[in-house]
This record gives sequence, structure tokens and C-alpha cells, in this order.
Amino acid sequence: MVKRTNIAIATKSSYNLVSWGSKPLKKMKLSGKVFSGRGGGKKFLELPWVKQQVKEKLGFTPYHGTLNVRLSEESIRRRKLLESTASMEICPAEGYCSGKIFKAFVGVLECAIVIPDVAGYPENVLEIIASTNLREKLQLADGDEIAVTVNL
Repeated sequence: MVKRTNIAIATKSSYNLVSWGSKPLKKMKLSGKVFSGRGGGKKFLELPWVKQQVKEKLGFTPYHGTLNVRLSEESIRRRKLLESTASMEICPAEGYCSGKIFKAFVGVLECAIVIPDVAGYPENVLEIIASTNLREKLQLADGDEIAVTVNL
């Protein structure tokens, strides 16, 4: 068992169990502030093979952009745990990176978070994808606080 603050990860047979103290978690809440990205998520989500894998694995066709969130300190620690947790994965075409994907919700809106497998990718950044433009749907502006609940 690896302890990080009061969150722990224990490997059980072929899956990872995430716990808070001694209580297993089925969901994890991450929060932070919305910010504008550089358009990398949009380019990635416009690729046909990415759209196809998201549709197959998550059950929705992604909107062609991500909602970028700069995570709080506590959420950064929680996000790091997700990197060691069993997840679905986007399997890349040659020359592209892979990424972990987790089903999630913003309020009642179904979405997913993407953790790109890119060296040096900022630990304090979370990218959220959905079938709709979350920024417009939720009327969000840069600096607005948001919480996402990740299903484990």
C-alpha cells in the first residue's frame, strides 16, 4: 500500500482500489478554476480515430474542444492518484500520445476527464470532454470555479 497524505492506493488482483483512509472510494471529486487553453484538445478531439474511441468507450461523440480546469492543491493530489488507477485508455495512432480517460459528471452532465500521457504535462491541469460545449452549456468564464465527480 502506498500512502499519500490520507489517500492510499492498494493493488487487488487485476484492479486498483483507491481509498481515503480506510474507506474505499467509488467516486472522486476534483475542483478548480476554468481557464482558456491553447487549442490542443480541440485538434486532438477532431481526429477521427479519437472520436471513434471516445464513442466506443464512453458512449458519446465528443464536442471538438475540452474544458480546461486549473486544479486546487487538494485536487492535484487526487489527480495524481488517478494516474495509478485502472482506467480506459485512448490508444494512439502512430506519432500521437495515449491518454487515460475516466467517466465523470459535472453536476448532472455526463462527461469524462482525459489525462494525456505526455512528458511534462502539467499536474495541475484537468481536461474535461463531453458531447456538448461545457463552457457554453454551463455559462462558464475563465476564473469560474467548477467541480467534477470522477467515477472510479
